Amino acid sequence: MPANILAASVMHLLRVAMRLCLAARLRLSAAGPHHQGDVYDMLGQTWDLIIAHPPCTALTVAGNSTYGEGQPKYAERLASVQWTVDLWNACKAVSPRVCFENPVGVLPRLGGMPKPRYVQPYQFGHLEQKKTGLFIHGLAPLVPTNDVYEDMMKLPKNQRERLHYLPPSPDRWKIRSTTYQGIADAMAGQWG
Repeated sequence: MPANILAASVMHLLRVAMRLCLAARLRLSAAGPHHQGDVYDMLGQTWDLIIAHPPCTALTVAGNSTYGEGQPKYAERLASVQWTVDLWNACKAVSPRVCFENPVGVLPRLGGMPKPRYVQPYQFGHLEQKKTGLFIHGLAPLVPTNDVYEDMMKLPKNQRERLHYLPPSPDRWKIRSTTYQGIADAMAGQWG
C-alpha cells in the first residue's frame, strides 16, 4: 500500500489523533474528524508524516519534585519514558518523518531520544513564551515565521507566561497542552 499523502487538513487530523496519547477516552472539543482509541491502532498503516504529543506530566523537568530520582513517582517517570520511546520507535517504523512535541524534559537523558529542537510561540506570532521541544526524525528544524519577541517583552511577565500562571482547574492540563496555531501552521506549511 503506498504511503498516504497528507494535506494540511489531514495533518491537523493526525496531530489531533496523536493527542490521544494524552488520554485514550478523552472527549475532544475541537471540530473535525477524530480517532478516539488506542494510538497504536493508527500505526497499522504507512504515514508520510506523524506529529505526536505524548503526555508530558512525568517527563517534564517541571515535575522533578514529584517524578525525579528518589521521589515518590520516579518509577512512573521511567515507565512514561519507556512508553514514549516505544511509541517513537513505532512511529519511525511506519513513517519517514516524525515529530514528537514535549516541553523541556528527561527524554534525551533517560530515554536516549535525540536532542530536541526548541521553539517558542513568539517565534510564530503569539505574544507568549513556552519553550517547547520538537524531537524530529527525517524533518528539517522548524523555521520561525513571525518573530514578535520584542512586542511580547513589553507585556507583563504574567501575560507573556500566561500558561505558567494559570490557576488550578479541571481543564488546566488541556489548556497548557494546546498547540499554538502559529506553530501548527508552520508545521503544515514547512512539513506538509
